[in-house]
Amino acid sequence: MSEFFDERDNQASDAREAALFAKMPAFLEKVKAGAPGWADFLKNIDPATITSREALAEVPVLRKSHLQACQKAKPPFGGFVMGDPSQWNRVFMSPGPIWEPQGMAADPWRGARALHTAGFRKGDIVHNAFAYHMTPGGFILDESARALGCAVFPAGVGNTEVQVEAMSMLQPSAYIGTPDYLKVILDKADDMGVKLDSVKKAMVSGGALFPSLRDEYTARGVETYQCYATADLGVIAYETSSLEGMLVNEDIIVEIVRPGTDEPVAPGEVGELVVTCFSETYPLIRFGTGDLSAMMEGTSSCGRTGMRIKGWMGRADQRCKIKGMFVDPAQINVLLKRFDRVDRLRLTVSRAEEQDVMTLQVATSDQTEGFQKEMSEALKDVTKLKGVVNLVPAGSLPNDGQVIVDERDYS
Repeated sequence: MSEFFDERDNQASDAREAALFAKMPAFLEKVKAGAPGWADFLKNIDPATITSREALAEVPVLRKSHLQACQKAKPPFGGFVMGDPSQWNRVFMSPGPIWEPQGMAADPWRGARALHTAGFRKGDIVHNAFAYHMTPGGFILDESARALGCAVFPAGVGNTEVQVEAMSMLQPSAYIGTPDYLKVILDKADDMGVKLDSVKKAMVSGGALFPSLRDEYTARGVETYQCYATADLGVIAYETSSLEGMLVNEDIIVEIVRPGTDEPVAPGEVGELVVTCFSETYPLIRFGTGDLSAMMEGTSSCGRTGMRIKGWMGRADQRCKIKGMFVDPAQINVLLKRFDRVDRLRLTVSRAEEQDVMTLQVATSDQTEGFQKEMSEALKDVTKLKGVVNLVPAGSLPNDGQVIVDERDYS
């Protein structure tokens, strides 16, 4: 049986890129015609011109705050959904709230490829411990597993003793759920004196799979992989046997942009992960996830040729209120663009003598007093607030995507 899901796993990278952008103009045209919210959001965009990553970067990023405001103004979907209820399978509410429809297609969240990579196969019984209540969480990989030909036990969360009993009776070969809950089930089984050794593979998401936890599962005979998924987009990226970052899923376009902006960063730079998917029910074009990640250069040693990311690296939304005024990462980016001598900026907010203190660290080759004064004036001009400027050597600030760091103690 092939290790690969299909021939696209190891197609030439340039062929994949060409195929994605070949269908972009017609897709955008259809979305603008069928979804009034998108028609308004993309009113200044000519679909015929969006045929490359460079052109796509000219499209504004849609962030959840804007989508939520549109849904509130024009419930339930704000005009960002295609079709009508006769063409939807389910409707969900995610935290926010954000309202999301599920289309009628098989594997609508594109998770079957990830599960196949983790060893899931036709005939497996899968214990699904993701929540099925209101949100799409439980349904995402449920649909994917069934698309592979697996049978799914919809366990959901909680009632651990009952879950132990179900595993003991059904003898599932696979688990999907959060990284730590499988350990909860297995530990409870040990306490109950129940032997659970049928599970040999697992796909986890919704939290960090720490190396020590992966090692424990391996010691129990469970080969465990993780995927990065969101309620809106489904499975965005997933681990392979190489364990070299996460492979970006097929049929989506992933970009990394500087937090608070629409602008892509260089490969390797940490920024906000932005995704375009081609769903004809719930199209999302340059949708800002709010999560931090970075692209990895080169190709995975597993033989798959897709783009790779480093996985989830934190949250990108670093907007901060200082002295009663909001300071946004986009403002710090304005400063960065003003000075070609600066390679990275970081704004730190702290408290001293019951007042907010704003300190801008400037990584630059120009360590002169005159440049420090120039940066101080620019900081005040852009943020309308006074702050301390510290010049640090070029290349000395960490590449972790942090633009604004709030160190104030709110306890």
